[in-house]
Amino acid sequence: MRENTARTVQKRNVRPIGIKWKMFAIIICFVSMFAFFLWIFALNMLNFFYQNAKLSEIETTVENIGKALGNDDLVSGTCYSCSKEYNNDIWVYRISEDNKDFSYPIVYSDGSGEEYGPFLEKNFSDMYDKAKKNEGIYVAMIPMKNFKESYFEFKVLKDNFGESDDFPFVSGNVKNISAMYVTLHTRGGDEYVIIQRANIAPSRTMVLTVQNQVLFIGTVLIVFALALAAILSKLITKPIVRMNESAKSLAMGKYDTEFSGRGYREIEELSDTLNFASRELSKNDVLQKELISNISHDLRTPLTMIKGYGEMMRDIPDENTSENVQVIIDETTRLTDLVNDMLDLSKIQAGTRIPEMKDFCLTEVIRSTMNRYEKLTMQENYKIEFFADEDVFVKADRGMILQVVYNLINNAINYTGEDKYVCVRQSVDKDTVRISVTDTGNGIAEEDVPYIWDRYYKVDKVHKRATVGTGLGLSIVKQILELHSARYGVVTTINKGSTFWFELKTSESEEFMAEVVKL
Repeated sequence: MRENTARTVQKRNVRPIGIKWKMFAIIICFVSMFAFFLWIFALNMLNFFYQNAKLSEIETTVENIGKALGNDDLVSGTCYSCSKEYNNDIWVYRISEDNKDFSYPIVYSDGSGEEYGPFLEKNFSDMYDKAKKNEGIYVAMIPMKNFKESYFEFKVLKDNFGESDDFPFVSGNVKNISAMYVTLHTRGGDEYVIIQRANIAPSRTMVLTVQNQVLFIGTVLIVFALALAAILSKLITKPIVRMNESAKSLAMGKYDTEFSGRGYREIEELSDTLNFASRELSKNDVLQKELISNISHDLRTPLTMIKGYGEMMRDIPDENTSENVQVIIDETTRLTDLVNDMLDLSKIQAGTRIPEMKDFCLTEVIRSTMNRYEKLTMQENYKIEFFADEDVFVKADRGMILQVVYNLINNAINYTGEDKYVCVRQSVDKDTVRISVTDTGNGIAEEDVPYIWDRYYKVDKVHKRATVGTGLGLSIVKQILELHSARYGVVTTINKGSTFWFELKTSESEEFMAEVVKL
């Protein structure tokens, strides 16, 4: 067990190869493999392609001569030009119906007929018969030494009689091998036999030339690949290394770190993403510090007052009055509300508080909520109005929606203007009811709108003790409305105020509506 643990630790301590050297190695390996296969190709495939090219030239020559059969310039024109262009030996036999002798005078394309005359005279009949049996075409591979040194030996290495599909190509060592290509043609009652001989093996000079070219090209490619790999690896890894250093600074808490990576779309997108993450982490850090500061402030203030009034009542008997006791009770209630709100928010976020969906009158819930503010309107001169054209029923968690309405009104009271006016309005559009709460305060800057639903976020950045509520209201509103899949938002104008709203589907329960009608 200890040995396995030691091996695991050892593996973790081994740093993987960097992208720069990995890319360098990949490019070098690729070019080296390419040069290797190019060399193998030059050694083994040159014969194959050379044979293919020569046989294609022979077929082209047969087609050209076949069109010129019977013309006066057959020998001096077509045969001569084809022989010089493709470096082939060409013979044309004309066999009339009255003369079946295969030794009938031959029409030569160059001056070589006399040299190869005995060979052709000896083997002409055999090649002619095989061409007849093979739809007018006969191809044979023969050694050149047998063709030149012995006119009476016709050793066939390979021909198209019963051969495999890879014919007429000869694999392996094909030095000094010729192709005898025989075709039969008929023109004006006469039969013509066209015979061509061509060397189908590349010369030693050609092979050496190709190999030297491949060696030179491979060397140049490897050198070029080394330079290219060094340049590309540096260009690609430079912005990544720079961003890695910036990421280390970000991990150390330097949230003002700027990521820059230009030149490649993916790196630019990564840079933008990291910059966005850096800004969000910075905002989250500020919010976290503000949260701790604000909660500490909200806890410290009532605790200080409770302690102060308690000590005063202990030390000064005349201060043991009902008013001082009421202050202690009020501050204890504020502490209780703060703790309860924090617990509610934690339960909702943890998923342990699940809404109980029931049909109820939303309008009546809002009216009952308004009664809570009678003391505030009488003593502090706040004016809170509610407008609704009709009673609306919804299916939701009654307690949660009551908490939403209560928190939105508290938020409006805390941030309304000097006129201390708050308006609550209910509007119905088909099967949707919208509840909006409007204040006449300073409004919210556009850049602050996405964050107002966070816990203890303060638009003015200066923590002040809320007139009512605990400062967690909007965060609880957000969590509750999202549990109900309800739409919500805020419409705000600087120096004119803000309107917070949410929407719910009206109730469609026929049984519930029937009970409402009876009532």
